[in-house]
Amino acid sequence: MSTTLTEKPAGPGSGRRLLRGMPWLVVRQHRTALVCVLGLTLLTALWIVYERNELVQLLDAKGWPEKDAGQPLENNRGYNYITSVLGGLPLILAVFIGAPLIAGDQENGTAQLVTTQSATRRQWLIAKLGLAYTLALVSGVVLSALFTWWWKPYRSVFLSEWIDGVIFDNTGPVLPAFLLFLTAAGITIGTLIRRTLPAMVITFLFTAITTMFVWDEVRRRLGDTHIFTYPMGSELPARYAEAYEVDRWVGSADGTLYGWGTCAEATEKAQNACIKEHGIVNDVIEYLDYSQMATMQWTAAGILVAGTALLTAFTVWQVTRRPL
Repeated sequence: MSTTLTEKPAGPGSGRRLLRGMPWLVVRQHRTALVCVLGLTLLTALWIVYERNELVQLLDAKGWPEKDAGQPLENNRGYNYITSVLGGLPLILAVFIGAPLIAGDQENGTAQLVTTQSATRRQWLIAKLGLAYTLALVSGVVLSALFTWWWKPYRSVFLSEWIDGVIFDNTGPVLPAFLLFLTAAGITIGTLIRRTLPAMVITFLFTAITTMFVWDEVRRRLGDTHIFTYPMGSELPARYAEAYEVDRWVGSADGTLYGWGTCAEATEKAQNACIKEHGIVNDVIEYLDYSQMATMQWTAAGILVAGTALLTAFTVWQVTRRPL
């Protein structure tokens, strides 16, 4: 990260580079971070391929799906490593790529130096944002595609439900969109703070709150819930095995709903008397169906990409209007 943006490629062969000018200088400036993130992406991708192959062999040996395979991923170190990396990647990109991207150059004066020479602010900013967003997109697309390839055919033996963050946020379009959004958030925070370390700390806090609290609430509200009523005490039909239960009630024949614990009495006699008094005959669940997952994921991705666009526009406005 110590190379300045004013360094120029030397030698007659420089014209044969894939990148030239400002993009080449920005890549060179951030080459350490670039190599680290791409290396982590490659290692995790290879590990996913390996773990999937191991899972397939184990399930075949146990005769799955005709026979119960148990929970082969329970206490599995490889699975725990992969999900930890996928869960931590948004934080890594936001804090170590996004936050210092603009703030570092503003703090050490590189931004002012480069924009007073041959490059315009817009060229410098496009190169910076292009590097960060390309890195986020490549890492997200590769890892999301591989994790989806691993999870989807064997989801019944995975430990988490499809609505849980470890699955929902790391499959389909959500992971690359999430990486883009949090990287953009880090860049915006850095642009406003103009100091690398404070920007990284604030970005860390913002990312932690967003991923651990805010997004959990948003995720479950992305789909429209459905109601299913069935006779009290009977088994829930098998077609709802992958449904995510949002809430549960008991109901009377006329459709009146009561809380699940309405007749949770101390004795069976008292419980039966309560059930008879209220006319309770049904169990009722409010649920999100697995078939809604794809729509919910694309909705989430749309929200995150829109947020990325707004943050990017604000960053561009700040950088082009305000003194560096």
